[in-house]
Amino acid sequence: MKSLFSRFVKDESGATAIEYGLIGALISVIIITAVKLVGSNLSQTFNKIAQNLS
Repeated sequence: MKSLFSRFVKDESGATAIEYGLIGALISVIIITAVKLVGSNLSQTFNKIAQNLS
């Protein structure tokens, strides 16, 4: 039983997958935030252009 527990503690393969998952989630949040900011700024720009044309 003791060897099974020590082997479980030394096994880091699952930790790597979790770390990659967290990095992927962080990158996703950054991308979503950037797209929202660019989208709102772009929308405001098109609205200003439309107002100037009419």
